[in-house]
Amino acid sequence: MRFFAIAIYLLLAVVATAASVVSLREGESRAFRLFALLSAVAVAWAGALWQVAASTPWLAACSTVLVALPITAALLPYDPVRRSLRTSAPPSRNVDERDVIFARRRLVPGTTRFEAYYSEHPEKRAVDDRWRARPGLLSTDAAFYQPLWFAAADASFDTIEALHPHVDGPVEDNRVPLDAVEATRFVKDWLKHSGAHSVGVTALRDYHLYTHRGRQEPYGEPIRKRHRWAIAFTVEMSHELLRFAPLAPTVRESADQYLRAGAMAVKLAWMIRKLGYPARAHVDGNYEVICPLVARDAGLGEIGRMGLLMTPRLGPRVRIAVVTTDLPLVPDAAQPDAAVIDACLHCRKCAANCPAQAIPFGPRLDEQGVLRWRIDAEACFTYWSTVGTDCARCVRVCPFSHPDNWLHQLVRTGIHRSALFRRVALKLEDVFYGTKPPVKPLPS
Repeated sequence: MRFFAIAIYLLLAVVATAASVVSLREGESRAFRLFALLSAVAVAWAGALWQVAASTPWLAACSTVLVALPITAALLPYDPVRRSLRTSAPPSRNVDERDVIFARRRLVPGTTRFEAYYSEHPEKRAVDDRWRARPGLLSTDAAFYQPLWFAAADASFDTIEALHPHVDGPVEDNRVPLDAVEATRFVKDWLKHSGAHSVGVTALRDYHLYTHRGRQEPYGEPIRKRHRWAIAFTVEMSHELLRFAPLAPTVRESADQYLRAGAMAVKLAWMIRKLGYPARAHVDGNYEVICPLVARDAGLGEIGRMGLLMTPRLGPRVRIAVVTTDLPLVPDAAQPDAAVIDACLHCRKCAANCPAQAIPFGPRLDEQGVLRWRIDAEACFTYWSTVGTDCARCVRVCPFSHPDNWLHQLVRTGIHRSALFRRVALKLEDVFYGTKPPVKPLPS
């Protein structure tokens, strides 16, 4: 028993030391110090056991139980919570893009379209006037204005707009016969080679589509389902740059990854049309589909408390693009994840850190048969319009947003296997990384 106890504590010391090295590389000074302290304590206790456990065998037994029992209990694949939780269900009604705040942002005061919209939706006029009175996203008068970072972000968004005329186009007359399995494999491999983090395919469903166009012309045109399949993919956002959230580097990284995903989507749609099949890319500012819903049904993740797609390995630290098409494809199965829903139910870290207080603390609410958290989009956008960035503070603090390395993947695996592990991991997340992680200051 003595040697077994010593071996356990030395193993704990090795793991804690390795975790401290990972934390140091990630720039997480608090986690580095605590892991290093844990390693030192484990080594010291192992040394103490070597000295005294021979004369006091009960000490070795107690020390073994103290560490081994909770670790074993936490790792047991027992999760009754998952069986009792409902995961995200399809929405019972479609969304009109004209009601999305990014579409309302494009309304010009004094125009006929502006007056017509607010005469039909007078309840939105006062709240929209509040964020219109602020400097605006990427404004030189915004609180977090920084000329180089803002100009870089603006350039990326302008480049995305330059891609908009190419999201759809003529289809080659000679259709190439293709096997669905081979085509699916090629598309996924090509996208991942181009930089996609994850790729999935789903049947395009009516609720994936907006009802009417709101950000592109012709404004108010009904959106029809034209394709059979949807290819959804994610690109990773930099963990290092998100540590600045909500400062200027965040919006530059956001814009860069929207551009990266958009360029890949346009390229893929263009290739598919060359093969003789219709295809449309859905990129920032020019969507016909609601990307998180498509990505969820394509098996890429679950919708969490902050209303974003929670991917298994990067959490919400991704941007999404979609290509809809009639190319023969094999769909992926959706992966409902009650463990993520349960983690979001008990975590609330995004809500506690949201500068706009736009994320609810409470449980999901039933909206026409769909359990979901609804963020306050107006409060969120008012904050954006004040500081000039798209914030991403919620993404930065999310426990699932840590880098995809062995340490955090080990934790994610435990979270998905065990309800007890999930509870302990969420508590330790606050211990090692803080309940309100500090904002990394801009370099001089």
